[in-house]
Amino acid sequence: MLKVANIFTDNMVLQRDKNIAVWGLDDKGRKVTVTLNGVSVSAAADDNNKWICTLPPMSAGGEYEMTVSDGFNSFTFKGIMIGEVWLCGGQSNMELELQNEVHGKDVLKDLDESCNVRFYYTQKRGYIDEMFYADEANNCWAKAGAESSKAWSAVGFYFARKLARELGVTVGLIGCNWGGTSASAWVDRATLERDSELRSYLDEYEEKIAGKSLSQQLKEYRDYERYAAEWDKKAGEVYAKEPKIGWDELQERIGKNLWPGPMCEYNPFRPTGLFDTMIMRVCPYTVKGFLYYQGESDDHKPDSYYRLLCSLIGLWREKWGDDELPFIITQLPMFKYKADPDYKHWCKIRAAQMKAYKTVKNTGIAVILDCGELDNIHPVDKIPVGERLCLQAEKLFYGMDVDAFGPMYRSHIFKDGGIELSFEHAEGGFDLKGEAQGFEIAGADGEFVSADAKIDGERIFISSDKVAEPRKARYNYFNYAEVTIFGKSGIPLAPFEI
Repeated sequence: MLKVANIFTDNMVLQRDKNIAVWGLDDKGRKVTVTLNGVSVSAAADDNNKWICTLPPMSAGGEYEMTVSDGFNSFTFKGIMIGEVWLCGGQSNMELELQNEVHGKDVLKDLDESCNVRFYYTQKRGYIDEMFYADEANNCWAKAGAESSKAWSAVGFYFARKLARELGVTVGLIGCNWGGTSASAWVDRATLERDSELRSYLDEYEEKIAGKSLSQQLKEYRDYERYAAEWDKKAGEVYAKEPKIGWDELQERIGKNLWPGPMCEYNPFRPTGLFDTMIMRVCPYTVKGFLYYQGESDDHKPDSYYRLLCSLIGLWREKWGDDELPFIITQLPMFKYKADPDYKHWCKIRAAQMKAYKTVKNTGIAVILDCGELDNIHPVDKIPVGERLCLQAEKLFYGMDVDAFGPMYRSHIFKDGGIELSFEHAEGGFDLKGEAQGFEIAGADGEFVSADAKIDGERIFISSDKVAEPRKARYNYFNYAEVTIFGKSGIPLAPFEI
């Protein structure tokens, strides 16, 4: 019987100026015809009952209808727009809902279809069972509105709102993210197995489930889900009365928080799990590219993150059948918990993200160092994040003449007992919000000390009385610190180490 992939619904947005993939299931050999905007394309279901029709590129416009028929059954989808489509991947900062963002309530108050943004939320289920398909069938593309947009990604929305205004076309977002997830959850098993450094994600997981049957794993996870639901209820009651209660005190009062639960085949945070249950449920829906805000949950393995991120980019492009699909990285902002020392592991994640941008083709990077909050891993102002991602897209992938970058380290020379640094994207010099700070310098011993900084046009000279012969330098190599140096674009100087 004819089935169309669940991502195809009324009000969907299809990518303009690219081949449009439409797919689903049917009886083996049965011919399926897809018709859109006066164009019809047919294909037969293969030995695995899968069919895929590829419509030719179309210009932006709408609203249209699309029919899918095999001569016995048919579907008609209405309200379709052809515009720009981006997938929003990552973890909780991409997931953070518009209704919970600092500007969200005001934005939602007057939000309607005129903003020209639509959203499809990939269902969040960590394993495939009967309920998986039932929930997926309820997913649909939504138009913007005060109620319909509450749970949309705030970052994604602000990206799309700006892009839609400036391109004059409808922008569709595919939300495909889950808070607290490692990038290892968003790749397949082969990706982790073939890399000795990434294999540790699998090894650690397999050690945790060793000797446990699927039924035992399911029981343990169900027990955890019941405990977690009760814990969340109690926590909500406490927070309602004491919103400033500390985390440790909260757990002393109501019991330990056991998130993310026992690692097993039913836990969505397991390696490779969400690649199967989320990414591959929307692949190969034709997209312009990917927006990615993630890295926080891999800070326990920061030295492996560059390889993991590059592997993820390559895999997603492979599965979409386009090894040049744009991929825009959100570099992590400043953050640490007040009670913690500065472990400097987020510094390494940021460095890996910048290295991926510099070494992997068709990538962009939104530098949001100034958008973090001390003691809050979920900073609530997402407008600059979404709009800087949009600037990257406009500059790199739409050919628009916009200021998309802040200053980035380019080169250095040793002179006069210090180091003279030069930068890309520093035309016109720098803007300071306070004193120039965040620079460190080291000699041959590798011991970094704070450095004085003198800004001269597009260059910065750093030195320290404690280091007579400098050999190394770095800037804002902290999990959290004040950000004071910006480019004329309003985007901060990106952190670096040399």
